[in-house]
Amino acid sequence: MPESPHALPAAQVLAALQVTSADGLSADAVTARHQQFGPNTIAARRAANALRLLLRQFTSPVVYLLGAAAALAFYFGELEEGGAIVIVLAINALIGFVTELKAARSIESLRALGGRTARVRRDGGVRLVPAEELVPGDIVLLDAGDAVSADLRLVEASRLSADESTLTGESVPVEKENAPVARNARLGDRMSMLFKGTAVTRGSGVGIVVATGLATELGRVTQLLIKADAGSSPLERKLARLSAQLVWATLVVAAAIAGVGLIVQEDPFLMIEAAIALAVAAIPEGLPIVATLALARGMWRMARQNALIERLSAVETLGATTVILTDKTGTLTENRMTVRRLHVGTGEIAIDPSAHKGSQAFRGADDRTVNTLLRIAVLCNDAYLDSVEDEGSGDPMEIALLRVGLRAGLRRATLLRGHRLARKHAFDSATKMMATVHESGDGFLVAVKGAPEAVVGAATRAIGEHGEVALNDDARAEWLARAAQLGHHGLRVLACAMKMETQSDSSPYDGLVLVGLVGLEDPARADVPSAIEDCHRAGIRVVMVTGDHAVTARSIGRAVGLADCAAHVVDGKAIAKVIEAGPAALRNISIFARVIPAEKLALVKAYQAAGDIVAMTGDGVNDAPALRQADIGVAMGLRGTDVAREAAAMILLDDTFPTIVKAIRQGRVIFGNIRRFVAYLLSCNLSEVMVVGIAVASALPLPLLPLQILYLNLLTDVFPAFALAMGEGEAGILQQPPRDPKEPILGRAQWLAIALQGIALTAGTFAALLAARWLDLDARQSVTVTFLTLAFAQLWHAFDMRSVHAGIFVNEVTRNGWLWGALALCATLLCVPPYLPPAAHLLQLAPPNSAMWVVVLACSLAPLIATQAIMAVAGLRHARTQR
Repeated sequence: MPESPHALPAAQVLAALQVTSADGLSADAVTARHQQFGPNTIAARRAANALRLLLRQFTSPVVYLLGAAAALAFYFGELEEGGAIVIVLAINALIGFVTELKAARSIESLRALGGRTARVRRDGGVRLVPAEELVPGDIVLLDAGDAVSADLRLVEASRLSADESTLTGESVPVEKENAPVARNARLGDRMSMLFKGTAVTRGSGVGIVVATGLATELGRVTQLLIKADAGSSPLERKLARLSAQLVWATLVVAAAIAGVGLIVQEDPFLMIEAAIALAVAAIPEGLPIVATLALARGMWRMARQNALIERLSAVETLGATTVILTDKTGTLTENRMTVRRLHVGTGEIAIDPSAHKGSQAFRGADDRTVNTLLRIAVLCNDAYLDSVEDEGSGDPMEIALLRVGLRAGLRRATLLRGHRLARKHAFDSATKMMATVHESGDGFLVAVKGAPEAVVGAATRAIGEHGEVALNDDARAEWLARAAQLGHHGLRVLACAMKMETQSDSSPYDGLVLVGLVGLEDPARADVPSAIEDCHRAGIRVVMVTGDHAVTARSIGRAVGLADCAAHVVDGKAIAKVIEAGPAALRNISIFARVIPAEKLALVKAYQAAGDIVAMTGDGVNDAPALRQADIGVAMGLRGTDVAREAAAMILLDDTFPTIVKAIRQGRVIFGNIRRFVAYLLSCNLSEVMVVGIAVASALPLPLLPLQILYLNLLTDVFPAFALAMGEGEAGILQQPPRDPKEPILGRAQWLAIALQGIALTAGTFAALLAARWLDLDARQSVTVTFLTLAFAQLWHAFDMRSVHAGIFVNEVTRNGWLWGALALCATLLCVPPYLPPAAHLLQLAPPNSAMWVVVLACSLAPLIATQAIMAVAGLRHARTQR
């Protein structure tokens, strides 16, 4: 490895690493160097430590209470009961550990899906490889928005700047060039280097890898990259606060019950143990753990549907989204560019789209001006395409230009042998143009492509039927009118120009000669119209925000079903006036065209100021501020820059609009599942507290014994609750309006339902107790009946967790296969112990006879029937109000 590569000429670094910039490393060399230097990785996040998670299970209030109960049992000589409590403690900790570990591993696996890639030259071709597979000597191609994945010595640089704030703290982008600098130059002054962990903010370049992994500058200060986990989501923090508040409330109630029991001269040990058992049962200790599991499960569902969540907070915000600001290219369209029209001064050529991958030449390809147009389009290009049938790598638009060039017999590699690249001016959103400078005879050929208004505006002459002619205002208007006409047909339009210069460093965009226009087709995706319809039914507005021309945007808007596009297209220059007009003006617009990144940011802020929850898509480095500002920043996984991906809360792995809609649905499902199992747990726990509390206050025998409460808590707080968290959601969840993001997990309606359901479960249990007395059952048989009644009533209570709008028999709960499995398991674990002598002795249960089972089934089903009847009436009233 060369020492101080920043101080050496690029040619010397290439020679030291035995590689050429044109060909890159061979496959054998890559394999050998990977074995020598290892993977290009630095541990970015600490993986969840299993031992740490296990120990954490023994630091909760539930564990302290169970420990106290066990100690109390041993103190009073109740060895069997004390041993049983220890077993309960171990099972409780094991369940928490397994669940939390599974959720942590799931989230870590999701992060791995978002791995970066790098564009490299190997064996003479350009290809994408995982960033961790880079090795010293690799030739890396970089453009604006790319993250730098290894330390690179620049070989070529075109208006290149990099954000090195993560490494040096410098907030201003640093200009880069390939000239060597002083050997003792400080890190921030090494203009000839790009460093791992930084990002290209402007321009383009080619660099050779000089260090990977821990050998990079970032690797030497690894602690900069070892960052703590992003932490829990706001939803998880709300649940943790709710759990903490309920802990104190439960302890107070349990202490009060124990105090009343002692006052009425109940057995002190029984009362204290019952109070502890009640506290253990009533504290919803599993809420944060089950929430994490629900989030992880939902995130995996999203990932399978090509939506990768980067921040947990995005999950709950997704369900509250009210407006989507979406890009056009690749999101609403297929991003499968095909050249359809070539317009030059001598006429216009239509290219058959059905043969866009065929190798045959098209009609008019031998026209001299058309050939010049294609030559400029192929030279002024950063993509790579080996053959017409190849997929290629790079920007889809540039690949389409290379493909039509190959059909005309123009191969870029061949052209470059006669016109060696001398300089490149990367595309700039300010100029809306890109230029490459090539050696040509005694001078230099400047090839330019860009937006028609920019190129036509910079041109002073044009190639006509009889050679070059002056380009006056009327002629410019004619060219722009033709560009608008192509755009009206839904084509994306580029203009190409050229000029000859004596110096390679001359200004590239002055005195251009306009050669012609290229019309590219990018058809609307077939599945977008139905997705937009889903959004409208869900109360979500969809707004197209594109840099393309208004006529092209309008054409695509019509194809995808955006409302009344003709009257709702606003040019980017008019955005400031629309924002000043207020929220009502914003809500009347469906399409914004010719929008620059700064205007995207202004739009996001304007919608947020109007009270909207904004999801916004973006792919470029300049989109990063708007992506960060949006409530849900959505980056493109296929064509998005690394900078955009890092700024976003969600990454679309397929870049398609319907994936956003699927993610919003999953966000709503996750929130609904969490609300569902929270309500289930609290209503079940409330019923246990009420049953014991009322019995103690009324001087009745305890309907539930301490170990029975703990056993019941193990069943209902685990299996049904977990199953409810795994639900697929309501079928019509996207037909409901977005929820208020400030809405709590449990609002007034949910708390009222929890109280009424808890009362119903309690009433069913006491009805069973009265029936047991009427049947003259002994104390043990009576406790068995009340225990089984409450247990089965809690299992049936899971069916009360359906939506009021859903059907009684077919709904999101009854379609949940996990729930049926959980209920079957719990029913088995409830039926077996009374008939198993050791378990019956420990839990103080008696084998139920047929009469007892009749009481259990009748009294456990009664709360379900009553609750379902009330829900049915509420559903009918809601349906009437919606008419």
